[in-house]
Parts: sequence; C-alpha cells; structure tokens
Amino acid sequence: MTTQAASLTIGAVAKRAGVAIDTIRFYEREGLLPEPLRRASGYRSYNDTAVARLRFIRRAKDLGFSLDEIRDLLALSSYRRGGVRAVRKRAEQRLASIDARIAELMRIRQGLEQLIEACPGKGDPEHCPILRALADEEPQA
Repeated sequence: MTTQAASLTIGAVAKRAGVAIDTIRFYEREGLLPEPLRRASGYRSYNDTAVARLRFIRRAKDLGFSLDEIRDLLALSSYRRGGVRAVRKRAEQRLASIDARIAELMRIRQGLEQLIEACPGKGDPEHCPILRALADEEPQA
C-alpha cells in the first residue's frame, strides 16, 4: 500500500464513514477493522477500504447484527466459494430473530393494552390493575 493510497487520517475516515473516532479504535481492538499503517509520526493512516468496511459494519449494526455476527459476515464476504449461501443463511437467521422479537413485543403490547383498558384512570392506586400487575398480583375484574 502506498502512502498515496493510505493517506486518510482517523478523523477523515470517521467523517466519511459516519462513525466516531473512538468507534474506529474499538473496531480495531475487536478485530473488525485491520490495524492501519502508521506514518513516520506514528499517526494512523487509512485508505478508502477502511471507510467501506466501516460503512459495512455500521449498516450491519443498523440491521441488528451483533459484532460477532458482523465479524462472521466480514469473513464470509471475502470467502468467494460458498460465501453467498452462508451470508444468506445468516441473514435468514437474523430475520427469524427479529420476527421472534416482534412477536414478543406484540404479546407485551396486547397485555399492556388490556391493562390500560381495565384501568379507570382514577381512584385509589391500590386498586389500579396496572400497578397490581406490575406487583405480580392478579388483576380483579
């Protein structure tokens, strides 16, 4: 890699990738981003590949992938033989996990909706069905 190709400072990379400088350092420690070249001054020197990788990580995080899952996706993205099948499988697993979370949230929403309907919104707090449910008491009809 030439000096020309690796001429971005950590601040420039952070700005282009839309992440914080501390995030870049963290990803380097976690092995998600390779250690950059160092200038004679000791400062890190990055190239556009680092920016692309950081954007990949950020988008994967936005889709709910964990850092371990992102590490796997990064490894699979460079594995040319069978990598696409494995990436699809990881995405399907992530989707199933999201669907399970949505189902759980819908169940919670339904329960909260029922408690709100049962609550008169006035009177003695001891008779509030919401507070009783949170205290693990059975709500009275």
